[in-house]
Amino acid sequence: MVENEYSSEIIMNVPLRGTRNSSVARRADTALDIIREYVSRNAKIESSKIWIDSRVNEELWKRGRKKVQSKVTVKIIKLQDGTAEVLLP
Repeated sequence: MVENEYSSEIIMNVPLRGTRNSSVARRADTALDIIREYVSRNAKIESSKIWIDSRVNEELWKRGRKKVQSKVTVKIIKLQDGTAEVLLP
């Protein structure tokens, strides 16, 4: 979890409507990619430096792989070393 000092904390609603463009069998997988891209674009951090918590993954998968919700609220903690953590609020 958070071991370093954080510099800022942001709460965002991430729209997951883009999952409808992928195949039905890969919607939960696509949702994780969409979250990573959205956080990267809005927090101005490289997508390779973003860590997504397992509880966010469980939240996306709780209705199954095919029925992903249309949006999810996440908390983003930007650390001083240039990385970010995506957590549930």
